[in-house]
Amino acid sequence: MITLPTPARIGERAQQILTAIEADPEFAAFRAASLKYDADWTCFTGSVVIAQYDQKEDAPSLFAEGLRALCLKAAVYETTHDENAAEIPVSVPVDEMTHAMIAQPQLLARITRRVGVSIIHQTDQEHTDWRPGDYTDQAYRAAWRDPDPRYWIPAEEVARRLAWLNEKYESIGLREEGQAHSFRFGLDERDPVPA
Repeated sequence: MITLPTPARIGERAQQILTAIEADPEFAAFRAASLKYDADWTCFTGSVVIAQYDQKEDAPSLFAEGLRALCLKAAVYETTHDENAAEIPVSVPVDEMTHAMIAQPQLLARITRRVGVSIIHQTDQEHTDWRPGDYTDQAYRAAWRDPDPRYWIPAEEVARRLAWLNEKYESIGLREEGQAHSFRFGLDERDPVPA
């Protein structure tokens, strides 16, 4: 098992990585492209757990939090050279934003190559079980003080909100957190639908 560096060390390095990324000549284009992805990166279990969420209003702040999370992961990977170790816990809505960011592969690859870091993210390895006081929280606080509680929602509260949302989804015919439904969209019964 990998021993993780101290949160203070990761926080300091993550802060340096963030500063370098934001100073990159293509950062503005990367930010704009990530935020433009808005219609595609909304899911039934991510940003919707934020109370009174408004994509236009929240996206810029959520982008900042997502970038910080990626910088923390990059710092862990740089010091451990272990992709699994770098998949530190992240809050669900912050993780969703990172998906919009890594969906800009050319820009992100050029920026990180110039900065000299690797951005780590693999869906089947990710941990969205962030909690106040955990390793991620300690490293974040070492770099940037308190995480924004609007976006850094503890795992137990995310689960509670998702249960509430699932009741609402089911009331309109959506099942499995929006992953299934029986809507025919007005198709005639004779029209083929996937089995």
